Amino acid sequence: MSDKYVDLHIHTRCSDGTSPPEAIPSLASQAGLEAVAITDHDAVDGIDRAIAGNTCNGLEIIPGVELSTTLGGADIHILGYYIDWKDRTLLEWIALFREKRLERARKIVEKLRALGLDLRFDTVLEVADGAAIGRPHIADALVNEELIRFYGEAFTRYIGYDGPAYFPKYAISPSEAIRLIRRAGGIPVLAHPGSVHRDEYIPAMVRDGLMGIEVFHPIHPPVVRRHYEALAIKHGILRTGGSDYHG
Repeated sequence: MSDKYVDLHIHTRCSDGTSPPEAIPSLASQAGLEAVAITDHDAVDGIDRAIAGNTCNGLEIIPGVELSTTLGGADIHILGYYIDWKDRTLLEWIALFREKRLERARKIVEKLRALGLDLRFDTVLEVADGAAIGRPHIADALVNEELIRFYGEAFTRYIGYDGPAYFPKYAISPSEAIRLIRRAGGIPVLAHPGSVHRDEYIPAMVRDGLMGIEVFHPIHPPVVRRHYEALAIKHGILRTGGSDYHG
């Protein structure tokens, strides 16, 4: 039996990716993939569009999401696979996330303006173009308005975690995200744990219903992959992987 290749971590223009959802199936097929999961940040509106754009024989579009959570001061992302993306409770939370993201972006722009950067909130909205708005859209707007020289400067000088224009995002707890995903019929998976190294939280998340760990991720070198693979085996949960594609 031949190997099958999948990518279980894909972002689109509906959050902070650059590819429209309709383009993902063709890109995935060209890459030789047999399944991809659409996992936008706190957003599910790209799923229908990706499915509608799927004219590739044998390519599975997995409906997913990546929920923002926080625990003990750490940003922890929870992926959800095979969700019912039309679940009423899930959509109510997604609407709240979108509202809170708008409020956060407005606060960041206010801080940037107080620092002397003449950035209008409407400009950020234009860049986001209806997506679940985030700091990457603000960074792009700053570049477009020639207020900074390059994208990364936005984070190093202004909107990074220690930056003068940073404003924390609204986030639920990992436990709440796990319950929300499972209520929507999905499989909750801890995303790129090597980005936060808070392994002490994993047993509690497993007790709350976590069903997998994203072992294979571009930021995980072999030693980190082996570590999280061993943890997944220890807890009897799934091992998943994805590129965290943003375009």
